[in-house]
Amino acid sequence: MSVKNQVQLITYPDSLGGDLKALNQVLLSYFSDVFKGGVHILPPFPSSGDRGFAPLTYLEIEPSFGTWEDIRTIGENFDVLVDLMVNHISRQSEYFQDFLKKGRKSPYADLFITLDKLWEDGNPVQEDIDKMFLRRPLPYSAFTIEETGKEEQVWTTFGKTDPSEQIDLDVKSEKVKQLLTEFFINFKKQNIKIVRLDAVGYIIKKLGTSCFFVEPEIYEFLDWIMELANSLDIELLPEVHAHYTTQYKLAEHGCWIYDFILPYRILDTLINKSSGDLCEYLKTRPHKQFTMLDCHDGIPVKPDLDDLIDTKEARQVVVECLKRGSNLSLILSDEHKAEDGFDVHQIRGTYYSILNEEDDTYLAARAIQFFAPGVPQVYYVGLLAGVNDVERVNETGEGRELNRHNYSLEEIEQSLEKEVVQRLLKLIRFRNEYGAFNGEFKVLESANDEIRLSWEKDYHHCMLYIDLKTNKTVIEYLDEHGELIQYIV
Repeated sequence: MSVKNQVQLITYPDSLGGDLKALNQVLLSYFSDVFKGGVHILPPFPSSGDRGFAPLTYLEIEPSFGTWEDIRTIGENFDVLVDLMVNHISRQSEYFQDFLKKGRKSPYADLFITLDKLWEDGNPVQEDIDKMFLRRPLPYSAFTIEETGKEEQVWTTFGKTDPSEQIDLDVKSEKVKQLLTEFFINFKKQNIKIVRLDAVGYIIKKLGTSCFFVEPEIYEFLDWIMELANSLDIELLPEVHAHYTTQYKLAEHGCWIYDFILPYRILDTLINKSSGDLCEYLKTRPHKQFTMLDCHDGIPVKPDLDDLIDTKEARQVVVECLKRGSNLSLILSDEHKAEDGFDVHQIRGTYYSILNEEDDTYLAARAIQFFAPGVPQVYYVGLLAGVNDVERVNETGEGRELNRHNYSLEEIEQSLEKEVVQRLLKLIRFRNEYGAFNGEFKVLESANDEIRLSWEKDYHHCMLYIDLKTNKTVIEYLDEHGELIQYIV
């Protein structure tokens, strides 16, 4: 199996029509020739929090979304990508619930990281914790074991509640490896083609380190899981938000990576009408990447762009985004903030709203994304040029809901009537079907207020030209008769 170099959709199982059957219907009715690269279905498994990212198991589908049969049906026409939260599992999972009853006597006890696996006496040392890249104030939670009344502290990297809903797995344990193998064998049976390893950067816990992307141990795990996936003809996509050099190490290791730098680079280019940084970046980045502009979280800033951006300039971009209705997710640990205190982890909002709901600007952004080497993913809200869902944020208190609107079938049909959406669909079809995108990519010489990119393969040749003064986008390409066609996006 190789990943198709065509556009993929990212969606929740219930965001386009309400469930998986509706999603399949929507895909076949409106997008059968649009998402030739496949569909990334955000976690469709039973989950106890974080909108699917605290899964109880990977062996079942959340009944309100549908069944494995629905996933296989989608898979008949579209390659399906799903997430595996390789770092953690839900506290409501049968594995952890059994541990809560029986403690160390549970057959599942070794799946989890009790603190004595790190500190011999089981007592955490603050000096060690200070070095860690924290996602919550303390990286562990305390639980009382039912049968003994004894308190057990276990590692929990993530989670907004205390104790956390997301319990870390011990990837050093043979039992965890058996469990992951069971999950992968099931994925193969259900015709899953690609698995995204979510939160893989956090899997190694080692005292004296940040407990994030700990080398060389992380590669030992990646080699093991890549071998498992290869044996089942499944592609892997490790998801790591880190300093860009970390991503590049993964690329050197032969992994697919996410281009988490591109969304901000494009935003900065379009807000400041200056293409220099973007063009330099496009010349040097690895090609084996998945590209995106928007997703279920936000536009990455820190740590993904550390040392690539001037924090003073970044502040101005952030202020502009806030004016346009965005909200922010911030870095928790002081050690990982910039020297001047800049602490923006992600900018949240729909990409269309962040670009001021200007159609030409939005299409310029998508054109750059589609011309950047890699497999382009389009998030469902971005597909429908959705605007910030302020109501949902107010209702739930969750800032990320700005960009997580659930569309009814009626809303999907209304959105498809928008000119900007029709123009985007035409652009996606061009990216899917034009032969040059499997050839050679070049960043052409251009003035600072322009962008010129090209692709060439055999007799196929296309060039993207964007005038940043007006954000008008033109693609020139040779058709099958060798005629030069000018396509105004």
